[in-house]
Amino acid sequence: MRLLSFNVNGIRAIAGKSFITDMRQMNADVICLQETKATVDQVKDVVAPLGYAHVYANEAARKGYSGTAVISKTEPVSVVYDMGVLQHDEEGRVICAEYDRFYLVTVYVPNSGSELLRLPYRKTWDTDFLAYLKGLEAKKPVIVCGDFNVAHKAIDLARPKENYNKSAGFMQEEIDGIDAFIGSGLADSWRVLNGDEVKYTWWSYRAGARGKNIGWRIDYFLVSESFIPQLKAATIHNEIMGSDHCPVGLELSL
Repeated sequence: MRLLSFNVNGIRAIAGKSFITDMRQMNADVICLQETKATVDQVKDVVAPLGYAHVYANEAARKGYSGTAVISKTEPVSVVYDMGVLQHDEEGRVICAEYDRFYLVTVYVPNSGSELLRLPYRKTWDTDFLAYLKGLEAKKPVIVCGDFNVAHKAIDLARPKENYNKSAGFMQEEIDGIDAFIGSGLADSWRVLNGDEVKYTWWSYRAGARGKNIGWRIDYFLVSESFIPQLKAATIHNEIMGSDHCPVGLELSL
């Protein structure tokens, strides 16, 4: 089974690029999208040419902001939107698709912001989202994918010293958050299967950062440790353009 996660930074914008062609070529069994910036109907209209039988989207109350989607060849056992915490459930950031062997959660974790104004909220989000995931995991293994808006270790961004405790995405509070996810038994599939290989998933639009590969790895597939034996490959697709992020993939043996 092949899973793909992609922060598209606006699905209507990326639809005018190579998105449909790229997704057809990758031919994943399930595609998880973040930052769709679209209504449910707009997402369904854009992805219709892909021909997937089952499309689920979550939209923010604020138009043109946030949003997630799950596009699946096979019908999930169930689909639940949001995490059931009112404080967090206005921005369309979470979808959980239950399959026979696991829960698949796509998430667009809040950004702390260029002025770090949302950092306190981000800490609350991380705590509540981890509790939500562990509640799911009590029933069956969890795979959670998406834009976590944090680089976990210095190896996960090109300029760690310049950004540590100065920039959103590499604040100690955010690092503590992802430490808690991994410390609670959710493994970083990229590191499990690829060791210390350096690859990034997001680049600023400024100063030609992508061309210079001055990037960050902030998009992840985290999996319940009990599910590690089912992992075949974890991939980062730098060759796929159209967004400031690139897709990340996970292949499972089921």
